[in-house]
Amino acid sequence: MSVTDGANTARPATDGGVESATGGSDSTELDPDAYDPVDVFPGGDLDLREGADSCYKCTSCDTSCPVAEVDEEFPGPKFQGPEQWRLKRKGDHDIDESITSCSNCMRCDDACPSSVPLSQMHNEARGQFVEEQMEKLSREYVRNRILSNYRFFASIASKVPRLANAATSVPGATWLGEKLLGVTSERDFPDFATQTFREWWRERGGAQVENPDKRVAYFHGCYSNYNTPEVGKAMVRVYEHFGYEVMVPPQKCSGTPMFANGMLKDARRHAETNVENLVAAIGDGADVIASCTSCSLSLRQEYPELFDIHGIEDVSDHTFEALEYLRIHEDVEGALAERGGLDEERAFAYHAPCHARNQGLARQAVETFRDVEGVRMEDVGDSCSGISGTYGWKEEKYETSMKIGAEMFEHMEDAEGDVGMTECPTCAMQMEHGTGYEIEHPLQLLEETLVEPDPRG
Repeated sequence: MSVTDGANTARPATDGGVESATGGSDSTELDPDAYDPVDVFPGGDLDLREGADSCYKCTSCDTSCPVAEVDEEFPGPKFQGPEQWRLKRKGDHDIDESITSCSNCMRCDDACPSSVPLSQMHNEARGQFVEEQMEKLSREYVRNRILSNYRFFASIASKVPRLANAATSVPGATWLGEKLLGVTSERDFPDFATQTFREWWRERGGAQVENPDKRVAYFHGCYSNYNTPEVGKAMVRVYEHFGYEVMVPPQKCSGTPMFANGMLKDARRHAETNVENLVAAIGDGADVIASCTSCSLSLRQEYPELFDIHGIEDVSDHTFEALEYLRIHEDVEGALAERGGLDEERAFAYHAPCHARNQGLARQAVETFRDVEGVRMEDVGDSCSGISGTYGWKEEKYETSMKIGAEMFEHMEDAEGDVGMTECPTCAMQMEHGTGYEIEHPLQLLEETLVEPDPRG
């Protein structure tokens, strides 16, 4: 089983994945003979036999880990994965508390020469630790639960965005958040948009192109809906420029922040809704695209690794990052050359998110825009930004996140451009926080260089 990546090559199924049991989008019943489910942690106990046995302790994962690089007390991915399993097999060992220091950047997956499913091990171990060992009335648990369920609180704040923005900018608000919940006071809360992406979509009248032969279902994620709807708008306009009919199915959070905080029950509830609605869109002839690389990675890899929901493999097989999908199916570079580029030169400092690298997409933005007249794109290196979603928002992790991001900050400041670029919304937060630069998404630049302004908004 394979899907196609940004280089138009076969991509193997994610670790723990199996051939689709749905028989395609038209299937209504699971065929028990069509699949072999992997019971990763039977009874809630760590049990990744094949993965642990494949580890021969080369430490490639440890040397690639950005947390281990700056935190000498963190034991690293090898301990958090295969060693945790071995300890559990030997006796009644608890999950080591250091699992909460893993940022879920998932770089260890790429680094492992034996394809050990390290991030899957970490997600399962973190979920077991939170479920069985973390005190549910502790400040840490309450804080992590709030951070994990950003969508819930953002949906409330978006009803009164100006009031919410004013409240979070009141002097002392961040100090109070740190004292009460352990959310770092060093960061400013992100602003909520006065009009969410979905509100704009409804006001616009939905899709402006009807094309049953070219359909995509847009998984916009939480941040593009509530905080940066301009990214979603750019995605819609660019795809319609290429003749696609855009669908925006009902959806919940991808689960990425929940995985990172061990809230696997929450993640599963959201995944069930997402899979149901995305499978329906796939049945209508659509592929699934996401403008956030963490969302696309979650749907592609973490869902089939962790859950056994009907249709989940079909969602995994049909999910792509937004720019990746266009580069596979359209002559984007040719279209950009035909348009002629920008009237005024703009320079960008581009950072590839860890979750883009895990999908083989580290160079896609640079490759797309390198020959565009008036655009200068400089890759600022392969370092992690350090924020890793909710990780850098925690009081006790803030300093670590900034140490990890220091190399990226330095490279950005040395770059010619003073505008940053990335596909990840939390990487964008960290880039702006560490440098003061304005940050854009590649889709926004693609819209600027390719699409005529839309009078409909």
